[in-house]
Amino acid sequence: MSLADLNLDVVRIAIMIILIIAFLGMWAWAWSSKRKDVFDQASMLPLEEDNGRIPPENERPQNKQSKDKQERIEE
Repeated sequence: MSLADLNLDVVRIAIMIILIIAFLGMWAWAWSSKRKDVFDQASMLPLEEDNGRIPPENERPQNKQSKDKQERIEE
């Protein structure tokens, strides 16, 4: 094994460590509690109507599974 091969391995290891740290940093940033409001707001985008208004909960369409869950909660 030559010095050039060893240096290439060191570079590969360094890049892998940097990528793992970057991934963990982005994961922590995305799941931080500071981002909750932004994600809640983004989750309502599909429900937004053409006028930019988000309908109240009682006006939102619900699927059968949501109705069944709501009925169990009310019981």
